[in-house]
Amino acid sequence: VPAAPQPISHARRAVFQVLAGGSAGFLEVCIMQPLDVVKTRIQIQATPTVAASSLAEVHYNGVFDCFAKMYRHEGISSYWKGIMPPILAETPKRAIKFLVFEQTKPLFQFGSPTPTPLTFSLAGLTAGTLEAIAVNPFEVVKVAQQADRQKKMLSTFAVAKGIVQKDGLGLRGLNKGLTATMGRNGVFNMVYFGFYHSVKNVVPEYRDSTLEFVRKVTIGFLAGTLACFVNIPFDVAKSRIQGPQPQPGKIKYRGTLSSMGIVYREEGFRALYKGLVPKVMRLGPGGAILLLVFEYSYDYLLHNYS
Repeated sequence: VPAAPQPISHARRAVFQVLAGGSAGFLEVCIMQPLDVVKTRIQIQATPTVAASSLAEVHYNGVFDCFAKMYRHEGISSYWKGIMPPILAETPKRAIKFLVFEQTKPLFQFGSPTPTPLTFSLAGLTAGTLEAIAVNPFEVVKVAQQADRQKKMLSTFAVAKGIVQKDGLGLRGLNKGLTATMGRNGVFNMVYFGFYHSVKNVVPEYRDSTLEFVRKVTIGFLAGTLACFVNIPFDVAKSRIQGPQPQPGKIKYRGTLSSMGIVYREEGFRALYKGLVPKVMRLGPGGAILLLVFEYSYDYLLHNYS
């Protein structure tokens, strides 16, 4: 971050981090939501042989097939199913993430004068885990909305109310899959921030602003993609725990590791990587959008309003 002429108070810096993180999150969700819906749909459908009972449902063979079938059966608006929870959650979530990341970095320097790759990874892990606790109820509602294949869309509030009335606020209800979300977001941000900042500090900067922009996009994209590969088993477990259970009334997927175990035993190792393509398509570019909008808007605020 280029140095501003006079030192900025901690509080003002924190406000800027919140504003920049929030606007980055909002923009990223609006652009990337359709891929998130497709990812959830692919993750919660069982392999055809396993779920002979639910063969009445349309089966999706990959990302583009899913887009086509959703358009045919549910219309174009179905691509933005469950967008309200992320929009409501995204601004505070990204704000928490970037704020916690920036504020906890000094704690993890362990006496080193400058932040090390370990610093970035641990600060990312902390930010992701805290963010997950804040965002999990929204995730539960979002997955319920995305999994719903009816053409008529229920409002976010109606879905949330239904979940609370049926299952309450605890780990069976609005907070189910909390550990899976913590694992998913913690691991993701550990890899994402650790990779992005470590590599960004090693790869030389360009004087030319266009090339510098491309350099940051590339590193952001690679960071997001790598993080997806590492955390997707948590994501599959989370979708199974929060999504509709295969047999109504009987809870099959409870704990994070036990859910991974069930998926692995019944559907094989590859099933733990379900939804990887739409996830990478979303979080690769999404990761780049997020970091860049954050960095550029944060710099802009520092320059113009400090």
